[in-house]
Amino acid sequence: MTDMKAELLASLRGNRAVMLGKLDELSEYDQRRPLTPTGTNLLGLIKHLAGLEYGYFGESFGRPPVERPTWFRDDPYTEIDMWATPDESSAYITGVYRKASAHADVTIADLELDSPGHVAHWAEGHQETTLGALLAGMVSETARHAGHADIIRELIDGRIGDDRSVAEDPTLWSDQTSRVQAAADYFTG
Repeated sequence: MTDMKAELLASLRGNRAVMLGKLDELSEYDQRRPLTPTGTNLLGLIKHLAGLEYGYFGESFGRPPVERPTWFRDDPYTEIDMWATPDESSAYITGVYRKASAHADVTIADLELDSPGHVAHWAEGHQETTLGALLAGMVSETARHAGHADIIRELIDGRIGDDRSVAEDPTLWSDQTSRVQAAADYFTG
């Protein structure tokens, strides 16, 4: 029989590593620059996930972080967690993410999947949850943002999901893009 908690934690750890790997060999500028109309950027995604890890696996179980990250505010709706301010270095933000992940791992190890938790910022009547529900949700959230990070990294320097680069075979990717564009053009009327 599969140990569901171990499987979920392994998946979460793998997704965390993907997220941090997307920052490899990038300048502070490239880690921060917005590449979507909503301002999505790599370092902001890491910052966001750090806050979620501390919230869902810390605050929700009465285990707040020993040191609050600079972007935590008393009013959760004023948090600036999707982008990095100039005084927040990438080393600081990735360090917070690593600490938040380690903090979460201790909570996950100490509690059972059916251990009750409470998420204060969720809608009234829906705030009660379990470690298992939060762990499954965090795996999903981190995987979703890893997909965003894949696309953002590709836009920055052509590095794609499995650490290959478009530059390794530009003809292949140019041909692929042409095929995709031709399929879309079919519907332009």
